[in-house]
Amino acid sequence: MKVAVAGCCHGALDKMYETLELLQRRHNVRPDLLLCCGDFQAVRNEADLRCMAVPAKYRHMQTFYRYYSGEKKAPVLTVFIGGNHEASNHLQELPYGGWVAPNIYYLGYAGVVRFRGVRIGGISGIFKSHDYRKGHFECPPYNQQTIRSAYHVRNIEVFKLKQLKRPIDIFMSHDWPRSIYHYGNKKQLLKMKSFFRQEVESNTLGSPAASELLQHLKPTYWFSAHLHVKFAAFMQHETNSKEELPKATKFLALDKCLPHRDFLQIIDVEHDPNAGDALEYDAEWIAVLKATNSLVNVTQGSWNMPEKNGLHAKWDYSVTEEAIKEVLEELNHDLKIPCNFTLTAACYDPSKPQKNMEPVHTINPQTTEFCAQFGLTDINDRIQQAKEEGSGRGECEEEEEEEMDSTGSAEEPSEYNTDNSGLSSFNPDEIMLDEEGGDEDLSTCSVDPSPDHPPEFSTSFSDIRIMPDSMAVSSDDAMDSNNEELEKSGGSKQVEEKSSTERSLKRIGGDENGNSGVKKIKRRNQAIYAAEDEDKTD
Repeated sequence: MKVAVAGCCHGALDKMYETLELLQRRHNVRPDLLLCCGDFQAVRNEADLRCMAVPAKYRHMQTFYRYYSGEKKAPVLTVFIGGNHEASNHLQELPYGGWVAPNIYYLGYAGVVRFRGVRIGGISGIFKSHDYRKGHFECPPYNQQTIRSAYHVRNIEVFKLKQLKRPIDIFMSHDWPRSIYHYGNKKQLLKMKSFFRQEVESNTLGSPAASELLQHLKPTYWFSAHLHVKFAAFMQHETNSKEELPKATKFLALDKCLPHRDFLQIIDVEHDPNAGDALEYDAEWIAVLKATNSLVNVTQGSWNMPEKNGLHAKWDYSVTEEAIKEVLEELNHDLKIPCNFTLTAACYDPSKPQKNMEPVHTINPQTTEFCAQFGLTDINDRIQQAKEEGSGRGECEEEEEEEMDSTGSAEEPSEYNTDNSGLSSFNPDEIMLDEEGGDEDLSTCSVDPSPDHPPEFSTSFSDIRIMPDSMAVSSDDAMDSNNEELEKSGGSKQVEEKSSTERSLKRIGGDENGNSGVKKIKRRNQAIYAAEDEDKTD
């Protein structure tokens, strides 16, 4: 089947879908599925805009609200993950995934689904070491810290994904797996983004958590976005035994959705011709969620996942074939995800703007139904309980926030022992977010719909590229890049996230304005929203 893959769409849904329609008219190619690698921006109203971590002048309504209201419908099934510029309050309603609009499905904090027999997984957000070991404690209305920490990857999501044993066909992350640049044309990458050089040479560009997942899951395809540059790589994985067949991952990072940018790829993926056209639950993933449900944490205290270190009675939460069979029996072998989309917030009305609309913490009926069906903890319900009980940590009170560095506690050190939130390099393709006033006034927003000038599709078709079966880069380029930089990088510093500036490339984990006493660097992205000042690193 044909799968279209998009990078950061920044709410420009009309452009994405119009581009796909143009592809069909001009080349008779109709994708069966569209994947979006974050910064989707499912903004329904003015309150959602205030929950998006971008400078106020870049908070534009864009066009998602038309799909949310039912005015328009996505012409192709769309599956996306969250990035670092999202309406976090909206996505937080669906921690286990769900429909944000008819035919548009969010994978949740982490998730795995199936479509026509193809297994698709993903993890939302970006890596930030000082929040990595915390629970999902944030809730709207957010403050200057939690509006950013809300989209930071947590160790529990990585832990869940590492329990998977069955092969993954496609995996998505917003930021890049660290070190992936060693497996592609690094010279070309640095030619396009010279400000990545320092991080590439020190092997600190990208997310160490995503790199860990890449090595564990070994998917056939891995797609990312975030750095607003196109980059392909081919990674051959080491085998753990003589009996294990060699595996390789084709990695592709996509550019942002802008006119005259190569932001969309079409690939052919082998599928089950006997499978239906409905999006389906993945039985192993559901079983893993059930097995790890006791680990759900909604506090902001740092903690480590169970591991075989003598401190935990149980550390292996992978599931048996019997547990997977039980899930199938619970569902009567009908894995189809119900089309149970429900409006949970007022939709933006251009004729009646409400600039003072306040965000509220909402429990989505989809999540309630999902948790009841599989016996899972509703994270948002747990947060509300914590608030009502006055045990407070779910209320995101700044005075209670622990100022722990990335090394964690003395008893249980963090998996990643360094944290470079302040980048030394400057990425001119990213936005500026001040440490103090990065979000300026959280109550300020613009409701001008679609500020971007719509491109003339009749005159330009540079937004689409049809990808051949192999996404491999030239072996010469890859080898040259590998040998030259692997020597320079020496060890993989697990600098968890350089707050930004140049890593436009692999800026994977640390692009966020974290709160960690590390000074945040401003970045400028003069193209994203209209001039887009996206705080990529934060």
